[in-house]
Amino acid sequence: MNLHEYQSKRVFAQHGIPVPQGEVATTPAEARDIAVRLGGAVVVKSQVLVGGRGKAGGIKLAQNASEAEQRADEILGMTIKGLTVKRVLVDPAADIRKEIYLGAVLDRANRRVVLMASSEGGVDIEEVAAKTPEKIVKVAVHPFLGLRPHQARILADGIGLPKELIGDFVKIAQGLHKAFTSTDASLAEINPLVITGDNKLIALDGKISVDDNALFRHPELVELRDPDEEDASEREAHRYGLSYIHLDGQIGCMVNGAGLAMATMDIVKLYGGEPANFLDIGGGAQSDKVAAALRIILSDTRVKAVLINIFGGITRCDEVARGVLEAINSLEVKVPFVVRLVGTNEEEGRRILAEAKLITATSLADAAQKAVAAAKGELS
Repeated sequence: MNLHEYQSKRVFAQHGIPVPQGEVATTPAEARDIAVRLGGAVVVKSQVLVGGRGKAGGIKLAQNASEAEQRADEILGMTIKGLTVKRVLVDPAADIRKEIYLGAVLDRANRRVVLMASSEGGVDIEEVAAKTPEKIVKVAVHPFLGLRPHQARILADGIGLPKELIGDFVKIAQGLHKAFTSTDASLAEINPLVITGDNKLIALDGKISVDDNALFRHPELVELRDPDEEDASEREAHRYGLSYIHLDGQIGCMVNGAGLAMATMDIVKLYGGEPANFLDIGGGAQSDKVAAALRIILSDTRVKAVLINIFGGITRCDEVARGVLEAINSLEVKVPFVVRLVGTNEEEGRRILAEAKLITATSLADAAQKAVAAAKGELS
């Protein structure tokens, strides 16, 4: 789950990270009132969970309250990468002397949280890593000791931070690490962390991505979830306890088990197809859950064929078959289905599908090839 910029910055502030004292507006009039309270020039920033807001015209400077109202009117309602702007953050304008990147991420290979800093702030860290990786400094944090002051100083020295700011930088870096761990985040970044004209450090932008698997420990973060910013299919899948990720292909995939789902997607690509989704129905899925999964897949108008690959251990193949038929009978299905069932009650499952005259396969390779052919209209 991703937090909006204003939400992330509020979390940062709770951990001692200096942030602008901005407020959120949902109407141009509210933006004007906020600008009046702040006084002076302000920045009006669209609050949508995508990058590139500035390039899309979603971040604008206003010199006074009237101009802030006008800028908010221009931004509210605009579409940025498919998302409609429904709120703006009005921050006091900063006198920026230097932009820095500071982020925390989970490094699974090293089993550590890693803090990264770069002198190239205001730029996507992926772009810096690709073009000038030497400008990124990293330290791995011990899970019991936390970020030690000397580690933060390594980051500060590595990016050439002025010596008089190192003390403040250490506190900000430690605050970011605490914000990361306290929210069970998978990513927390400040981009940019700026040096202002009066030689202060302040976090002008912020991003926190929370691990969905840890949300049961954070009801206060669940309340921050913005359903308007999430894919409708992914919201529906979450309601049924399904692991679903929307992709850009034409072959819908329904599989039980994350590893098998990944293998299914790989073999679809091997035979020239593109998966439309990752969908793991999990173990022990009943027919109603299978039907829900297929409704989600078929709601994607780009899907030209559906590949079902089930290994029946805990999940019974006959239950899957009944769920498939339940979905087909309740929906206006216009695309071919290719089904591979192996395991518990597979004979009964295959009998049910054979009576419904669905395309079946004996192996994963066979299923993938048939699904690719069906998506191209070469098999029905």
